[in-house]
Amino acid sequence: MRKTWFGKAALIGALFASTSALAQATQTEDAPVYLIADQVFLDGEDLLVASGHVEARQGERRLIAEKITYDQTSDTLTIEGSIRLEDGSNTVVLADSAELSDDMREGILRGARLILEDQLQMAAVEMQRTGARYQQLSKVAVTSCHVCDDGKPPLWQIRARRVIHDQETRNIYFEGAQLRVLDVPVFYLPKMRLPDPTVKRARGFLIPEIVSSSTLGTGIRTPYFLPIGDHADLTVSPLLSAETKTVELRYRQAFYNGDIEINAAGSQDTLRQDVGRSYVFADGKFQLPKKFRLQFDIETTSDSTYLQDYDYSSKDRLDSALLLTRDTRTSSFGLGGTFFETLRSSEENDTQASRVGEARYELRMTPQAIGGEARLGLLMHEHVRDSRTDIVGRDVQRVASSFDWRRSWIVGNGFDFQLLGGATTGYFDLDDDSTLRERTDYTIPYASATLRWPLEAVGAQGGTHLLEPVIQLAWSKDDTTNIPNDESTDVEFDSGNLFSLSRFPAPDQTEDGLRANIGLGWTRWGADGSYSHLSLGRVIRAEKDNRFSGSSGLAGLESDWLFETQIGQVEGPMLTARSLLDDHLRLAKVEAQLGWEFNRGTLDATYLWLDKDAQEDRDREVSEWTLGANYQFADFWTGAVEWRYDLVDDYTSKAGLGLRYENECVKVDLSASRRFTSSDNLNPSTTVGLTVSLSGFSAGRSSGAVRQTCKT
Repeated sequence: MRKTWFGKAALIGALFASTSALAQATQTEDAPVYLIADQVFLDGEDLLVASGHVEARQGERRLIAEKITYDQTSDTLTIEGSIRLEDGSNTVVLADSAELSDDMREGILRGARLILEDQLQMAAVEMQRTGARYQQLSKVAVTSCHVCDDGKPPLWQIRARRVIHDQETRNIYFEGAQLRVLDVPVFYLPKMRLPDPTVKRARGFLIPEIVSSSTLGTGIRTPYFLPIGDHADLTVSPLLSAETKTVELRYRQAFYNGDIEINAAGSQDTLRQDVGRSYVFADGKFQLPKKFRLQFDIETTSDSTYLQDYDYSSKDRLDSALLLTRDTRTSSFGLGGTFFETLRSSEENDTQASRVGEARYELRMTPQAIGGEARLGLLMHEHVRDSRTDIVGRDVQRVASSFDWRRSWIVGNGFDFQLLGGATTGYFDLDDDSTLRERTDYTIPYASATLRWPLEAVGAQGGTHLLEPVIQLAWSKDDTTNIPNDESTDVEFDSGNLFSLSRFPAPDQTEDGLRANIGLGWTRWGADGSYSHLSLGRVIRAEKDNRFSGSSGLAGLESDWLFETQIGQVEGPMLTARSLLDDHLRLAKVEAQLGWEFNRGTLDATYLWLDKDAQEDRDREVSEWTLGANYQFADFWTGAVEWRYDLVDDYTSKAGLGLRYENECVKVDLSASRRFTSSDNLNPSTTVGLTVSLSGFSAGRSSGAVRQTCKT
């Protein structure tokens, strides 16, 4: 029968005084010590011996050995057998034998192996403990690869004459370090410092990346990470090749009420010789007192092609904005401004509405006398063009106030009846356009009545069906038909605005006259997790509204039929499609998307077709496929593909391939992409990238990677 011994707790407690860096936690130092062994006895007056499957515990710390001898005269511990020392925080020490001081702060472990975070292992002929801070290992092999007993070397290892683990700074110092791949020496460094796996933010070089571009040549990007206190950091990434000298910067800082991030770069290259090129993107958000929120973003670049030449962004219009908002249960406030900059060769910044400012306020009230909900709103807007040329340099200011009341009733056999009535009044002030009056006052009354009848049923196989017919009568009297359309040039007709009073995206335009919005929706939730949804709707007008474009689906007395569907699994593949069809079943717009997340990968495919429409600045039809997918085809291998194909011109506009190998000790990423499109200021280009990271250190930790196993 095994013995449990509680005596001489101070002596056995020395076993746990300093097992590792994480053993400095003081919360367990006062915990009772338990010693379990086949035999526990005193050998004379000075020797305490525990032998046979010895296990000592104090809190989360645990020591396992075959035999422990404590010499009270010399205050030393002699530990024999297969030693395993744990501290409850993913740090383990294994050894064949050890001779340590009674507090284990000094001493030697032979045949030692130090395992950090169940990932990085350091095997040494001898490990010497020097105080509670340092562990010194001699003749060391370091790796995070799974090592088998078949004599084969790990994929990589670092051999070193000496390694010192600083448990306070959590750094690992190497002397005479040699990196070996499959036991073949690759390079040698006399001294090297790396963070241990417990460090999340360590100063030093990150994983370098080899980049090859048809426009910028072959170069290497070597990021350097610099923590600035506990809440900020700076990453400096030089990119050097025969064609470019670039420095990339990323600065991040977290505050108690928000955060900011700045990304920037500066280049000298052969694409634009003797001209410095640069960009700055910055954004931030803050929670202010009294529920206010502040958001900002800054986007600027030195020239129109820099972002795409260096693959920083695919944006062809930049926007810098500042926004202050506050939303409560009864009110909503917003104040902001945006500066736009176009990078398109077909557009001029002087004639674009480059400066936009807006202020809005809405108050929600619940009048007790009449019930329902009343809303009071105020909106001020201005957009300015830098050009002073007549018409093309037009500036617009508008102020509007609105008041409406709405209420709903459940009547009859589940009918949902809603009423809405109100008016908007305001004025437009126009500059630099001689064809229009400088100031236009207007008042727009509006009203609507909506009737819904949701019907629910349970099918024979347990599925739930919901059928909902909806009809809405809406009316408004637009008094702004002579106002230029600056903000509502692109109109989208979908299920989100089928039952809106106006399909125009901005208040500078409002629908006019009497119309009926009708729709029918059907939804099914299957007991097996399947999901299906179909909806059909259209708009019928008493009078034509000629402000809508032909492909919008809203022109004429009767709009096109809006058809939308979703079919698939709640946790599985899902197909979403939307189209506009006229009475002759001719299409104006089609959009379909397939999304699928499964155990070994993801798939996202999209098809888009738009008819040509001069009112929407589209002089030719658009028809294209886009595809993005990744698939783990083996335990350690994952492939990725990106593809964009123009069906009108019958050519691929963009394509990319990626291949990743990842296990518990290494991650290799290989990518190649080709941009085929070209314009007056942008040429086709090909980019190839390669990164190799050794897992187990802070800069290259592996999370969730498949581990190798040994063959038996």
